[in-house]
Amino acid sequence: MKTIEVMDTTLRDGEQTPGVNYTPEEKLVIAEALLRAGVDAVEVASVGISDGEAEAVRRIMEWAHSHDAAEQIEILGFVDNKRSVDWIVENGGRVLNLLTKGSEHHCKVQLKKSVEGHLQDIEKTVRYAVSKGLKVNVYLEDWSQGIQNSEPYVMTLTSGLTKLPIERVMLCDTLGVLSPEQSEQYVRRMTESFDARFDFHGHNDYGLAVPNSIAAIRSGAGRIHVTTNGLGERAGNTTLSTLVVAARDLYGFQTHVKEQSLAMLSDLVAGISGVDYAANSPVIGYMSSIQGCGVHADGDNKGGLYQNRLDPARFGRKRTYDLGKTAGMASIQQNCKQLGIEITPEQQRALLAKVKELGDQKVTVTQADIILLLHEILSAKEKESGVRLLDYQFTLKKGTQPKATLDLCVNDQRLTATGVGDGQFDAFMNAMRSIRPDMPELVNYHIGISRKGTSGALTEVTITWSKDGSLFTTRAVNPDQLVAAMNAAIRMLNYVELRRQLTQTV
Repeated sequence: MKTIEVMDTTLRDGEQTPGVNYTPEEKLVIAEALLRAGVDAVEVASVGISDGEAEAVRRIMEWAHSHDAAEQIEILGFVDNKRSVDWIVENGGRVLNLLTKGSEHHCKVQLKKSVEGHLQDIEKTVRYAVSKGLKVNVYLEDWSQGIQNSEPYVMTLTSGLTKLPIERVMLCDTLGVLSPEQSEQYVRRMTESFDARFDFHGHNDYGLAVPNSIAAIRSGAGRIHVTTNGLGERAGNTTLSTLVVAARDLYGFQTHVKEQSLAMLSDLVAGISGVDYAANSPVIGYMSSIQGCGVHADGDNKGGLYQNRLDPARFGRKRTYDLGKTAGMASIQQNCKQLGIEITPEQQRALLAKVKELGDQKVTVTQADIILLLHEILSAKEKESGVRLLDYQFTLKKGTQPKATLDLCVNDQRLTATGVGDGQFDAFMNAMRSIRPDMPELVNYHIGISRKGTSGALTEVTITWSKDGSLFTTRAVNPDQLVAAMNAAIRMLNYVELRRQLTQTV
């Protein structure tokens, strides 16, 4: 396999996503995670954006120098003679990604310059940067429209750039206007005309950033620009995970990116940015690892008939089988197998009937619900065992931490528990920990609203927990978000205890 390089610009171009702003600490965490995951380079900032941007660069460069990765950190700068170069040098940077105009229209309208005048300004900045010890790459902004509408300008500009001490020429489909056929044609025009190293920087306005990037690779581009989860302005940039996996599996181009890290990176960036990726995103979306059809679960049971090379385990995920109206007996069997429990065919049929009944009511059934539904089927009444929340009271006063007082029934024993916390739910959880100190760790908390826009909206709280290295999810619905969250936590405690009992039985 031919190896291509990957430059991730989540921290620069990805930060142009509306509403996304990173603190210096967050930028350091993401940059470090990307480099440890095998990304070849990370573009971390734009020159002069803010004091926080400068601090972020200093922190990242301090870490990079101590890990022999200083030249893997890149910073966007501008054709401004000394200003950008000095800013990068002052903050410890080693690589300048110089933004130039890749189309005649941009050059004349925005800069009011000819290509010759623009090249003179570029040369001043490049030579000053090199004199200060920086390596220089050059962005051709709006190159895609430039090569379409003003090819002589692009060829003159690139010819001039190749005479300068630069490392790479970076071809930008800034507005995401290319098709894969055009990407292949135009990138090949560049790679066959000039002895230079070319990158391709795609945008996803037509949903074609990944195929355009692969077309660029096939035409000689040696490095592709991506963002984690496809973050970026408008429709975003080329998605890291999809690009890496599709290039390898379908076209035979490998990268240095560790596939096992892809889900972790997506979750990390989603958590920090506040922008979640689509549930059905290829490779890393949680739905991409779920089989929803009972026929497919049956085929997997009998021989992996509905599986392809995109095994979720490659990317740090686990294959699961949906529990909804379209589930079948094999779906129940697969979930029970993953839970480590064995039940009779009669119990499986009863469980499937419950799942379908709930599906008809638009109720989401999680794998943890299997245990709870089975508990009902086995005629173990809730009032006789498990944990029940009988009553609760919260004290909330300005200037003090919220306090929760809970009245519980635990295996027929009445208990009172109290706790304080940063919020009411945190106070509730601390009260619960006072009686169950070995509670699972809360990993993720998600709120969904049904009947939005009405005073009677229902809140669905879905919580992911970690216990003994395994993840599981519980959910509950209530008009009050706090009550829904408490009920989801109570379901978690009952799930843990019932699973322990069932696995001991079998």
